[in-house]
Amino acid sequence: MSYNRITNLSLRQAYKQDFVKRSLNGVKLNQTSIRRLNLKSNPQSSRQSVITTKPYGWNIQRQFSITSKLSRETPSSKLSEEDQAILSEERAVDSVDVCIVGGGPAGLATAIKLKQLDNEHGNGELRVIVLEKAGDFGSHIVSGAVLEPKPFLELFPNSELTKESGGIPLPKDMVTKVTRDSMKFLTKNSAFPLPEPPQMANKNKNFIASLNNVVKYLSEQAEEVGVELYPGISVSELIYNETGDAIKGVATNDLGISKDGTPKSSFERGMEFHSRVTVFAEGCHGSLSKQVISKFNLRENSFPQTYGLGIKEIWEVLPENFEKGLVAHSIGFPLSSDEYGGGFMYHFGDGLVAVGLVIGLDYKNPYISPYQEFQKMKTHPFYSNTLDGGKCISYAARALNEGGAQSIPKLHFPGGILVGCSAGFMNVPKIKGTHTAMKSGMVAAEQIFETIKELDAVDEETFNDAEYNPIDLQSYEVAFRESWAYKELYAVRNVRPSFTTQLGLLGGLAHAGMTTMLTFGHEPWTFGHHQTDASKTKPASEFKPIDYPKPDGKLTFDILTSVSRTGTYHDEDEKCHLRIPGQDQRRHAARNYPQYKGIEQRFCPAGVYEYIEDDKEELGVKFQINSQNCIHCKTCDIKVPSQDITWTVPEGGDGPKYYMT
Repeated sequence: MSYNRITNLSLRQAYKQDFVKRSLNGVKLNQTSIRRLNLKSNPQSSRQSVITTKPYGWNIQRQFSITSKLSRETPSSKLSEEDQAILSEERAVDSVDVCIVGGGPAGLATAIKLKQLDNEHGNGELRVIVLEKAGDFGSHIVSGAVLEPKPFLELFPNSELTKESGGIPLPKDMVTKVTRDSMKFLTKNSAFPLPEPPQMANKNKNFIASLNNVVKYLSEQAEEVGVELYPGISVSELIYNETGDAIKGVATNDLGISKDGTPKSSFERGMEFHSRVTVFAEGCHGSLSKQVISKFNLRENSFPQTYGLGIKEIWEVLPENFEKGLVAHSIGFPLSSDEYGGGFMYHFGDGLVAVGLVIGLDYKNPYISPYQEFQKMKTHPFYSNTLDGGKCISYAARALNEGGAQSIPKLHFPGGILVGCSAGFMNVPKIKGTHTAMKSGMVAAEQIFETIKELDAVDEETFNDAEYNPIDLQSYEVAFRESWAYKELYAVRNVRPSFTTQLGLLGGLAHAGMTTMLTFGHEPWTFGHHQTDASKTKPASEFKPIDYPKPDGKLTFDILTSVSRTGTYHDEDEKCHLRIPGQDQRRHAARNYPQYKGIEQRFCPAGVYEYIEDDKEELGVKFQINSQNCIHCKTCDIKVPSQDITWTVPEGGDGPKYYMT
């Protein structure tokens, strides 16, 4: 079957066809790699249409370089007429009932609940699709993770697994019930016990797990109820209606564009998906969610979002250092009183420990390196006593929402909605967001079903009908604000911002204790976030450079060794997905380096950004973007003071291949 002869064929139909298994460098492709494709709508194209594949299905240990030369990108206006025509070819179009962008906990919970309702109370024919940029579901997922069972019990109320696992409907070998909580305040060499707020009590009720594996399991459940799942598909563009005041759908990323911006022989045009409701479940600071929030002014009545960066490793530890079910948290060292954050250590599975640091991205000092702070944290006896003699097997990093209830934007707009971390539903005092994210998706599914269950079957003419009115799901916002998830978030709304007021660290701790143990959120005030994390960064002239210790290769590691443990893969000859105006790296350096002295190469936990000494440059340094190292954490888009780095999706399947994260 030749895909350059297909027009307007749905992916559901296309994926039913038989494909010949291929090999790449002698490695047998997995089924997901074989399925990875894009459909070209122009059968007369002079370019041969091919199915493109990548080895993103394996945890590749590769040598990373942060000094590779990048060719300059050709502006679109200077491309040849032939190249411009190829890049602007008409896309194939598929029409569905509901398109969900993002296959994390929120997106999959939305899809599962919606198809459950359709199968039980509808005709079972609703087309619900999930488009996920990772090569496999779960491959881009990072979390602590300590899970609350409540949303899982609501989503799978009759599961036999609940009894087998001790209270959560997930496979027994996937979860570890919490047996002990520990909270410490760390100085450089000592650890002092702290009382735990009720929100951080996990013993005998919550579960430690790899969210990476949980998402894989959820994707299997989604497929069983009839959800169409398409991994390895990056969604890069919003499709508006003719008047431009509503979302009609989304378009997937073009494939086969070289780093200089010209189409390669393997070029494949992206595909459009038109839907009654487009659900944005991209996770924290999603690239399309960011656009719709701006386009529809969804933050008009909310404070700016503020973020943290979570960095974690998975270790295999010695048996004598392992305490199955232990959940430990710390504040203090290595962070000063000027930074918000803390560490964690979760013992789960068979001798595995998840260790990590979360640091608020509102820190002022541009010399701070979150990655190096994490490495330093592990040298404290509270952590090193567990990790010594063990082996680090995995690394990951991801930005997370910390704004709380007052930073939640409007959740609906014509044609679409926001669910999960795209909107920002993390409970900061709990250091948990999976349960609230899943609940938002389930609430959304209920409201979507009630709205579209009586409508005619969707087809390619549905969205071209002059009388078609885009759905603006206001009922979702109302229903979510009445749910336990929103009430929980509202009750702790003042915890995080209390640390950024003039109360300071000790005052913030006191206020947090009051609101979590005495007033339970009934205090008559709400602290706000009045600045973005980027705007809180101060000039380097106000601080001294930080001399971080060199890694020992046993407990602490250099950044490229850590990135090699993520399995990250990007095509070396691929258009850079980290966008700056005109891709002018010299101009970016001129805007940032004199004042912030290379903050980009310090806030990035993957060695993507680098300032290289160069006597030929006016600044004495040359700015370089090594996009092949990117692990999709989004920190650059959030923290860069000039706000001129925009994270966009690379080709589908690119990025990390996380393991046990």
